Amino acid sequence: MEVATFAGGCFWCTEAVFLEIKGVEKVVSGYIGGKTKNPTYKDICTGETGHAEAIQITFNPNEVAYEDLLEVFFATHDPTTLNRQGADVGTQYRSEIFYHSEAQKAKAENYIQLLEKEKLYDKKIVTKVSSASVFYNAEEYHQNYYNQNSSQGYCQMVIAPKLEKLRKYYKSKLK
Repeated sequence: MEVATFAGGCFWCTEAVFLEIKGVEKVVSGYIGGKTKNPTYKDICTGETGHAEAIQITFNPNEVAYEDLLEVFFATHDPTTLNRQGADVGTQYRSEIFYHSEAQKAKAENYIQLLEKEKLYDKKIVTKVSSASVFYNAEEYHQNYYNQNSSQGYCQMVIAPKLEKLRKYYKSKLK
């Protein structure tokens, strides 16, 4: 098993997406990249901790390649908006890849270069690539949020369309 850590805005969205990917064994929502030890959701919402809302993915590299995870990550959030995803604004909603090895770092940087070269986005990609630091699990009520609250407004308006896109364009990568 390997670990991948991505920040792509609200962790409820990214968690819901990656829970559907074949080869992903576990997805945990949490906080990474900041200075505050053991932050709470209330702390994160201030934007003063330096942490990003992120997910930590445990995956089987024999079933899903890290590059496939990168492809899904970039396809299901906007990597061109600095410190923002939709209506969520603040450094805690930034786009960032936290690598756990030099191989992951190289793959992430190469993937971003490929996307830029192919001009898949109208604007420049602002996704940072950083060394993984301590990952703090979010509170229990944030875990598996979409599956437990799918009828909630935010889930219907923001997360459901991402899942529809995933199911339409990435059928071969789904469980």
